[in-house]
Amino acid sequence: MTRPKVVLIGLSGNTREIFEAVQAQFTIMAILSDDPAHASGFEGIPVAPLAQAHRFADSQFLFLIGSQASYLHRRELIARLGVPQDRYTQIIHPRATVSRFARLGAGCVLHCGVTLTSNAVLGAHVMVLPHTVIHHDVTVGDYSLIGSNVTIAGSVEIGESCYISSASSIRNGVRIGDGALIGMGANVLNDVAPGAVMVGNPARAIPRRS
Repeated sequence: MTRPKVVLIGLSGNTREIFEAVQAQFTIMAILSDDPAHASGFEGIPVAPLAQAHRFADSQFLFLIGSQASYLHRRELIARLGVPQDRYTQIIHPRATVSRFARLGAGCVLHCGVTLTSNAVLGAHVMVLPHTVIHHDVTVGDYSLIGSNVTIAGSVEIGESCYISSASSIRNGVRIGDGALIGMGANVLNDVAPGAVMVGNPARAIPRRS
């Protein structure tokens, strides 16, 4: 059976970590990156500038750019590419576990060991890194990034364009506003305001660095 074609956007650690799962399910046509250090390609796959996304009219896309430094710009970067939303596919690592009652938006990426339980809803372009557990009735807004070994308890609401750092935990029923950043290892017990930066155990707000 012919595998679907895909173009990967970004050649980051996220790309390298999910690469083998993508390669097993898709034919990778190209990787798009504007970083000159990536010009030589990766695993024999050519690298092209981001502006050449239009060349791959018969391919689907996965947007893999995302870090603590860039998470607030993911929406803008995706819009700039001009790729219609229905051209973005999903990738679920074969060792991830996803409830049949969960829902995933366009462009979602689930890495190895992710557990997504009943009635969890992930918006478009949400990326979840290895060994994170997202419990029942959680909602995660578009463009948000969830690190590795995160525990998100039931009925949590995470807004758009948030960054939930690795090894953090979020108590059941907590609301996290759009654009918030949860620091590594933070234990979030209360609601988080939009744009807030939270660190520590229990998590407390600190000023955002410019």
